[in-house]
Amino acid sequence: MANAATIPAEGQILVNIDDMSMLKDIKKAISLLKGVGKITVPRRRKLYSAYELSLRDLDEGRVYEAKDVDDLFRQCLEEK
Repeated sequence: MANAATIPAEGQILVNIDDMSMLKDIKKAISLLKGVGKITVPRRRKLYSAYELSLRDLDEGRVYEAKDVDDLFRQCLEEK
């Protein structure tokens, strides 16, 4: 007896888009394909806590050092 492979009722395709300004056109083009039922665009997770934002600043190099409070104020008030 041969094994019959079952075909799933529905599947998913993940598409990575570099230029988000093209999202509307890409969604429209995909919706024109036969068999496409629903197109969902997941929202990006927002960083809410100050801790998460500070970790992101640290990773991206937005960290400044000051010798003391006077040095900190001098750096903050300097125009660049």
